[in-house]
Amino acid sequence: MLVILSGVAGAGKDTIKKEIIKRMENVKSIPSYTSRPPREGDVPGQTYIFLSKEEFEEKIKNDEFLEYTIYNGNYYGTLKSEIVDNLKKGKNVILEIEIEGALNVKKLVPEAIFIFILPPTMKELLNRLKNRGTENNEKIIARFKTAYREINEISKYNYVVVNDDLKEAVANIEAILKSEKLRVDRIEDIEIGNAEELIHEFLLPDKEMKNKEDLI
Repeated sequence: MLVILSGVAGAGKDTIKKEIIKRMENVKSIPSYTSRPPREGDVPGQTYIFLSKEEFEEKIKNDEFLEYTIYNGNYYGTLKSEIVDNLKKGKNVILEIEIEGALNVKKLVPEAIFIFILPPTMKELLNRLKNRGTENNEKIIARFKTAYREINEISKYNYVVVNDDLKEAVANIEAILKSEKLRVDRIEDIEIGNAEELIHEFLLPDKEMKNKEDLI
């Protein structure tokens, strides 16, 4: 199962993703690649995999990304190979992807689960951006303006979760993922017990039915 988390800057996507991985078994996150410089607190290989602009563009030329986008002048992208490898191993992959990139993924993988994370209010969002202390006022204003545009994309997602209280937001996403795993169209190779098999046979058209005496 492929899960995409998006949201405006400062909504708390990364924190929520880490909590989901702690609480749910068999969920793996794959770090995105970016050409932006590392910020204080970034852990290379965990927060992002940091590349130069030239290195990123080389991977674009080689068609290595499932999606990539330019956000605030920097490249962001997710490698195809890492997603495919983990899905083949039966892992549930959760990705934190910018909105433009997420919508590109939706065109390619419409069966993925798309969740949009919102702050409780725009005022709170502005406070969070200021309190991060990683950007100057000019960049904060740019991110804030971008957030207004990005919120208009909510209708293209499957779910929206408001991150007012972290525990509640994480619990809501956990509930979403558990319910998605139980969807009939996601269930494969289920072994049906004898009673259920008999019911199935009984419901088949007459020409496909076994002798009714077999049901007794």
